[in-house]
Amino acid sequence: MNKGIGLGRTVTLEWLDATASLVLENWTPREIRQELLSIIQRSLHGVEMQRKTIDVLLAIWVKTANTIPVLHKEALRLYKLATVPEERLWLHYGMTLAYYPFFRLCVSAIGQLGKSDDIITNKMIKERVAAEMGHLGDLDRSVERLIASLVYWGIIKRVEQKNKYKPCLRIFHTSITNIETWLLSCALHAHPAEELPFTDLLRLPELFPFKFTVTIDHLRQKPCLTIQRQGSWDMVRLKE
Repeated sequence: MNKGIGLGRTVTLEWLDATASLVLENWTPREIRQELLSIIQRSLHGVEMQRKTIDVLLAIWVKTANTIPVLHKEALRLYKLATVPEERLWLHYGMTLAYYPFFRLCVSAIGQLGKSDDIITNKMIKERVAAEMGHLGDLDRSVERLIASLVYWGIIKRVEQKNKYKPCLRIFHTSITNIETWLLSCALHAHPAEELPFTDLLRLPELFPFKFTVTIDHLRQKPCLTIQRQGSWDMVRLKE
């Protein structure tokens, strides 16, 4: 795993929507950067902060064209079909999950904690992530910024007590089956295991906000996935 954090900025769904839309319109990375600057500087001040935030947005929706081209191409196709913000959230989440190992660690920690605790804290999340990554100098601040993003996205909710949150478990759904199978492909790409049982894939803690209705037969129809029967398990892996 890449031990770096990389994802150290708070980003809103509005900025992610703008980035994905510009990519769909075939703007160049330089043009996208300039347009995003005009958007985010309305609410985000400081040249360095603006630059780093745009770097994150470009990583999620531009750099992924090279690092995960199959998932990126499918994401853009699905983005045209996603008519409501809730469905577009699946796509932003999946692209972030596939690109940033740090994001997977954080949301996996939240998903794990949410299974046993109705309310979780910054400290609980930081301790889980630090156990995997070590105590990097900017880890605490990066976790806090990611938590802020998840609050903006409606994936966790603040409660009255400071630095305490309620994970929103299985609240997002979509009528587009291909969005479900695509997000599962992103989760499989991000996971350290090369293959997972189908039932385990559906229950990955990092997918805690999403409700899935797909069956193994839906995954068999996806050309980027391979399904193999091993004993009583249907094992799912991404094709090379």
